[in-house]
Amino acid sequence: MFEEADTGQEAVMPEETTADRDWWRGAVIYQIYPRSFNDSNNDGIGDLNGVTARLDYIASLGVDAIWLSPFFTSPMDDFGYDVSDYEDVDPMFGSLADFDRMTRAAHERGLKVMIDLVISHTSDQHAWFKESRASKDNPKADWYVWADGKPDGTPPNNWLSLFGGPAWEWDSRRCQFYMHNFLTSQPDLNFHNREVQDAVLDVARFWLDRGVDGFRLDTVNFYFHDAELRDNPPLNSDGAPSTVDPTNPYGFQNHIYDKTRPENLVFLERFRALLDKYPGATSVGEIGADGQAVELTASYTEENKRIHMAYSFDLLTPQHSAAYIRRIVEEMNAGIGSGWASWALSNHDVQRVASRWGAGKNPAKFAPLGAALCASLRGTPCLYQGEELGLPQVEVPFEKLQDPYGIRFWPEYKGRDGCRTPMPWVKNNANGGFSDAEPWLPVASEHLQLAAFEQDKDEGSILNRNRAFFAWRQDKTPLRKGDMVFLESPEETLVFTRSFDDATILCAFNLSAEPATITLEGLTLEDLGAPGFTGTADGGTISLQGLDACFAKVKS
Repeated sequence: MFEEADTGQEAVMPEETTADRDWWRGAVIYQIYPRSFNDSNNDGIGDLNGVTARLDYIASLGVDAIWLSPFFTSPMDDFGYDVSDYEDVDPMFGSLADFDRMTRAAHERGLKVMIDLVISHTSDQHAWFKESRASKDNPKADWYVWADGKPDGTPPNNWLSLFGGPAWEWDSRRCQFYMHNFLTSQPDLNFHNREVQDAVLDVARFWLDRGVDGFRLDTVNFYFHDAELRDNPPLNSDGAPSTVDPTNPYGFQNHIYDKTRPENLVFLERFRALLDKYPGATSVGEIGADGQAVELTASYTEENKRIHMAYSFDLLTPQHSAAYIRRIVEEMNAGIGSGWASWALSNHDVQRVASRWGAGKNPAKFAPLGAALCASLRGTPCLYQGEELGLPQVEVPFEKLQDPYGIRFWPEYKGRDGCRTPMPWVKNNANGGFSDAEPWLPVASEHLQLAAFEQDKDEGSILNRNRAFFAWRQDKTPLRKGDMVFLESPEETLVFTRSFDDATILCAFNLSAEPATITLEGLTLEDLGAPGFTGTADGGTISLQGLDACFAKVKS
C-alpha cells in the first residue's frame, strides 16, 4: 500500500542541464483530473492534497510528468475550464500553499509538473469580464469579443457554440452580443488586443515562477477569431456533419473564421519566447480541427519556434483498426516536419479506450497492449488517470449527470461524466477509497474490482504490467526519441521500427484476439523480452498471441 507523501521538507531541485531541456520528447505524461483523483478532506471532491498523497503511486508507474486539469478559482459551470481567477486555487481544491507543497513533492520524486492553461476564454465571473461588460469605453471594453447584432436583432453571424446553439449571447448592460465558443458563461477573450496577450502571458509567468514545468494549452487553435466576423460556410454541400455526434449542429460548419486563424501563430511565438526563459519548460497544445490535424501540428510545433508538441483527437475516436491507426500515424509522421506530436487514447473528454476500442476484448490483455502501443509511437504519450488500471467507461444515470454538455444532448450523447468518475483505490469500500463522503460522481461497482491497491497485490495485474513496461521503456532511447517507419504486416497487426543514432527497435502489435505470425524478409531480430508481453522474435519471424506485442532489436 502506498503511504501519503511526506512533504515536510523543502525540495532541492537539481541543476538544469542541456539534456533536461529536452525531457518532454517521448516522456510519458500522466493526466490527473483533480476533482476525481483523491479526496483528502472528505467533501466528495478530489483536491491537491489528495494528489500529493498519491505521488508515490504515480511515481511507481514509471511516468515522467503529471498534467493537472484546471484547479483555478472558478464557478465550476464547466468544472474549472471556466476560470474566474488565473492566479489562485479554488478553495474546493485547496490553496496556493497546497499547490506549492504538491509541486515540491512531485519534483522530489523526479516528476515534472504541467498544468492546464485555459486562456481562449474565461468565466463570466472573472474580474476582466465584469469590467469589460460594464460599458463600451472602460479600460477592458475590448478585452472580449463584442459585436452589435444585425438590424433585426439577431446575432452578428452564424457562428455556433460547441455546446449547442449560437456562439453569441446578448448582454443587456452593453446592449451587444459577446462571443462564446463553449458555454454562455465562458466568454471568449479578444486576442487581437495586445493587452490581452500580455495579460495571459503574465499568467503563464506567474505559474512558471512557482515552479511548474510546462502547460497543456486548452483549445490552442481557438485563441483568435476573424476580425471581420465573416460567416462560416457549410462543411459539405450535402449537409453532412463532420463529427461523430450528428446531434450537434456545430459539425455542419467549416470553421474557418471562428478559430484556427493565422494570427495565432504569431502569438504562439510570443508564448514560446516566454517559455524559453525557463530552461526545461514545455507545452502541449490541444488542437480541435477536423481534417487539419497534421497541418496544424506541423505549424504549431515547428521546432524552437512555437509550442513544443500538440495532440489532436484522431486516436480519440471510435475508429481503431490497424489500418486506421497506421494511416493516422503515417500521415502525421510524413507531414509534421520539424514538429512533434503527442498521442493519447483516453482523456477527460472522450469515452475511455477500454470501452471505446476494447469492447468485447479481454481487458486484461487489451489495456496493457493499448498503453504500450501509445507509448511506442513517435511522439509523447499521455496516460489518463485510471487507464493504467484498464478502467472501462461508466454509465452514469441522467439524474446523476453533472456535465452540461451531456445534459444538453441527452440521451443521444451522454456527455463526459462517464470518463470522469472517481479513481478506485480500494476494493471493499462503496466509494473505492476515494472519499468518506458521497463523491460528486458515483464510483462504478465494476471499477472496484480494478482498484489500484487491489491490483498492486497481483504481479500479473493490468497495473503491474503497465508499470513493468514503462520502467523497461525508460532507457530505450529509440522508443522515446527515434524516427518511425511502418513495415508491411498481416491485417490487424502493426509493425514498425523506431531508430535513434545507430540503435533500432522493432515493435509489433497484434490487435486481434487470434494468434499471428509475421515473417520479415531481410531483418535479423534479437528479442528484447519486453515485460508483460509473450510475443517472441526469432531471426526474422515474430510470433504473437492474441492482443500481444513483441519488441526486438534490429541487428545490423
